Amino acid sequence: MIFSNKNKILFIMMMASFLTPFTSSALTLSLPDIGRDYGASPNELGWVLEVFLLASIVCLLPMGKLADRLGKRRIFLWGTILFTVSSALCIVTPGMVFLLAARALQGVAAAMLFATNMSIVALSFPKEQRGRALGWMVSMVYVGLGCGPVLGGLLNYYTGWQSIFVFITLVCLACVIATMRYLHQEWLEQDTTGTDGWGALLYGLAMLLAMFGLSELAELSWGWMALASGLLLFVSFLRHERKTRNPILPVHIFVENRSFSLSNLAAMINYSATFAISFLLSIYLQSILGLTSREAGIMMLIQPLVMALLSPLAGKLSDTHAPTWIATLGMTITAIGILGLVVAVHLQSFWLVVPVVVVIGVGFAFFAAPNNNAIMGSVAKHQYSLATSMIGTVRLVGQVVSVAIVTMVLSLDWDALTPGAGLMRNIEISFVVFTVLCVIGILPSVARSISRDQA
Repeated sequence: MIFSNKNKILFIMMMASFLTPFTSSALTLSLPDIGRDYGASPNELGWVLEVFLLASIVCLLPMGKLADRLGKRRIFLWGTILFTVSSALCIVTPGMVFLLAARALQGVAAAMLFATNMSIVALSFPKEQRGRALGWMVSMVYVGLGCGPVLGGLLNYYTGWQSIFVFITLVCLACVIATMRYLHQEWLEQDTTGTDGWGALLYGLAMLLAMFGLSELAELSWGWMALASGLLLFVSFLRHERKTRNPILPVHIFVENRSFSLSNLAAMINYSATFAISFLLSIYLQSILGLTSREAGIMMLIQPLVMALLSPLAGKLSDTHAPTWIATLGMTITAIGILGLVVAVHLQSFWLVVPVVVVIGVGFAFFAAPNNNAIMGSVAKHQYSLATSMIGTVRLVGQVVSVAIVTMVLSLDWDALTPGAGLMRNIEISFVVFTVLCVIGILPSVARSISRDQA
């Protein structure tokens, strides 16, 4: 039946999957108005988005461990409640400091959702239906990304930026009610005992310093020091995890389970190569081709629309065919699409951008859901929280890397070129770097596919 309990659970997880991408994409258009209301600088406004990412990355793995101890339903429910409360706080914050604190709370809540949503779906659906269910979740991510600029822009224009958080609060509240009504099983892992407080602290400090340093490399002279300190702390974290009895990250799984480690590596490279594409396209369409923000916004709806439409199909295909090979095909198509953007930017052709963006959408749709299915299918049920947490972590880390690449490339100065020509060259270089990254990402994707076939 279409309204069976497992489909009700899927619908709840789809609502949760919609929330975070919608929040981020909707807020992008309202940042100038937030800046005017609070007298905030552009750098401070950037932290409205960045503090959310940092809080999510820092909390993801510990939340996965906590979900095993306390129950996946409990952590998910607490996450939806915290997301509701933090979104409501964003409506009434008196200044930037309070808004950033509320956004950090949203990031913690998002980590609670990221650490549990896919594992709950994987546990609720049989193996032969898991890919389709994960595909619907991926689809809702892109519905959120696509609706964010449109709905967020309308809400911001007619009723102010606070109304975006009103809408988010109402969706969160509906998610809380649905969770309490339809989600009853806790999915506790009985073998999970003890805590790894020292590991959680090392992990949190390492990711905070590394991601902050990476995102600020082009802005702060000591960004390299923060990045290096974070990486050193991460090495210390890995050494600690190898020795402790109850690690939040069992390091041995990356050595013993090639499919798991290579699938996560492929995902991180893919997000590093694709996340900032929409940002670059927005600049290119408006600053180089002269499109209005409205025209550029309509143009940029194409890619998430294609992803939203095809992700359930790609997920369903991964139930009947090897998900690793489907994801590899998706990565290859994405690389071809980004290479097409290099040509389109060089030729300054609007009509070439349209089919290229469609190709990228097709490629990413056929990568994301099958790759998630491959990750969830490579581990035992008692490791689903870990797998879900890793999927969220590599996605967020990839997003930060992607933005850092664009920030550094756009800061390149070409004295011999006009500002417009210099900008176009930097955009072209960024797409070349992303193409190379995508091609590199094909290698671990193929390697895990071959190792799976040989197993």
